[in-house]
Amino acid sequence: MEKIIVLSIPFLGTAFGAAMVFFLKGKMNRKLEKILLGFASGVMMAASVWSLLMPAIELEQQQGGIAWFPAAAGFLMGVGFLLALDRLVPRLRPEGKKQGEADADIQKTVMLVLAVGLHNLPEGMAVGVVAAGAMVKDSGITMLGALALAVGIAIQNFPEGAIISMPLRNVGVSRAKAFWYGVLSGAVEPVGAAVTILLANQVVPVLPYLLSFAAGAMIYVVADELIPGAGAENRSKAGTIGVALGFVLMMILDVAV
Repeated sequence: MEKIIVLSIPFLGTAFGAAMVFFLKGKMNRKLEKILLGFASGVMMAASVWSLLMPAIELEQQQGGIAWFPAAAGFLMGVGFLLALDRLVPRLRPEGKKQGEADADIQKTVMLVLAVGLHNLPEGMAVGVVAAGAMVKDSGITMLGALALAVGIAIQNFPEGAIISMPLRNVGVSRAKAFWYGVLSGAVEPVGAAVTILLANQVVPVLPYLLSFAAGAMIYVVADELIPGAGAENRSKAGTIGVALGFVLMMILDVAV
């Protein structure tokens, strides 16, 4: 029961964040949307460094490998995967539908959900690794440590859930559907954690690649979708301020928690 609670906490953070869509009335203010896009960019950039790339490098060092190789290879694979997906998504349009703003919105949404989902998967696996370590005698890892990690990830997942559901509502998706899209992006975490506990010996050696893959996918979305959207129109600095706030908050959470 204790393990189930620990594994569920990060997912609940995403779900609560996605639920913020029910507190919005009508269309989101454009300046608020730009701040959120910027904030998402900052969160994802900081998470890519402190939550994904640095742990990947440290894990590879502990395993006695070339510290930078999995980080570089996994990162480029993540970028390459979303680059290929970016070309594929426009072909998924229903027949007879004209290409335009709706297509751009669909594409951006698919990319964002996938990127956050890819980011959440290794996070869930990381919780699983710590929880698995806590079950090993004399490992020096406690279930309290796994709980602390899960709570820290849940805190950072809260804005990620909102980042997905709120823009969806802004382009006309119903509140319920926007909420479930946000929830879907976090559903991979408890699954990844459970699988990691069951297959700990097999997953740990490739975890640096998985962490770096997620980092590459996130940075691709930040550079290709979020920052351009946050900085568009009237030279507003709202998006830039959002990037700074998101980056600093995520950095503090990752380092302190």
